[in-house]
Amino acid sequence: MSVRRVKPSDNTALANMIKAVFVEHDAPKEGTVYSDPTTNHLYELFQEDKAELWVAEVDGEVIGCCGIYPTSGLPQGCVELVKFYLAPNARGKGIGRALMEKSMESAQNMGYNQVYLESHPKFSKAVGMYEKLGFVMLQEAMGSSGHCGCNIWMLKELNESAN
Repeated sequence: MSVRRVKPSDNTALANMIKAVFVEHDAPKEGTVYSDPTTNHLYELFQEDKAELWVAEVDGEVIGCCGIYPTSGLPQGCVELVKFYLAPNARGKGIGRALMEKSMESAQNMGYNQVYLESHPKFSKAVGMYEKLGFVMLQEAMGSSGHCGCNIWMLKELNESAN
């Protein structure tokens, strides 16, 4: 398994994997990443300054991704954890944690001191992992992601260590 930065040829594989996760978990498609047109163009999206998308692959197959993005409306020093998805064959092997740690490292290296994320109850296993890594629940959304279908909001202070 390798973890590397997103490249242009990843766009189709990443979009297909992400959308398959939504179908697998019967998660809402409207108001989420599933219907967001940028999901089909992740390489281009992550050319934004102070953004980074990490991709996990095994034998040339894209099996996961996770990144950070300077979502509009977030407070200064805060970045959003985004596009954290794993193919079924990648789960339970530490790949998600490796992608998450790489994203947190990127956030710290870029000078961020908080990481925000949005999720949905259909992804409860991921929410449990976020809590183990030091994310705490918020009562309302931060920033302007445009993903009104998400109703779990969490925040992590980067100067606190994960469990």
